[in-house]
Amino acid sequence: MRRVLVVAMSGAGKTTAARRIAAQHALPFHEMDVLAIGPGWSTRSGFVPEVERIVATDAWVFDSWGYPEVREQLWARADTVVWLDYPRRVVLPRLLRRSLRRSWSRAPVFGGNRERWRDWLSTGHPFWHAVTTFDERRHLLARRTAVRPHLRTHRFRSPGELEEWLSGPGSGSDG
Repeated sequence: MRRVLVVAMSGAGKTTAARRIAAQHALPFHEMDVLAIGPGWSTRSGFVPEVERIVATDAWVFDSWGYPEVREQLWARADTVVWLDYPRRVVLPRLLRRSLRRSWSRAPVFGGNRERWRDWLSTGHPFWHAVTTFDERRHLLARRTAVRPHLRTHRFRSPGELEEWLSGPGSGSDG
């Protein structure tokens, strides 16, 4: 386990899980949204070459299945996928709380952007996007992992399963 993608719907806990995996295995962690998102929710200049540079190295952990511009490179080089395939009843309340907290606090997120109350009116808001694409994302990830025999895929159906794996023998390096 040297090149790891932690994949899931927004709000499932990808970043937290990816940080833990990276720390347990002494691998560099890269937060995809930090690399990708610039001011005004734009794509950062240099995003694609930066991800390509990282992906060409021998060790990394990303908290994303990949923006379309870099998705194929990530999946071609990854050796492990950790899929947080949690049910809606777990993911959507987490995402709702996170987005409400961000909207209320107006704390800057990626690229200095802030979640605003008026953003909730857009279908592109992370919460509404998750609600409308939940099943589609799950099917896409199932297909993507099924057709890549070079990947070791760890699919977790609950936070407890992930925790057991992370805390188990080998600190998540087995099974």
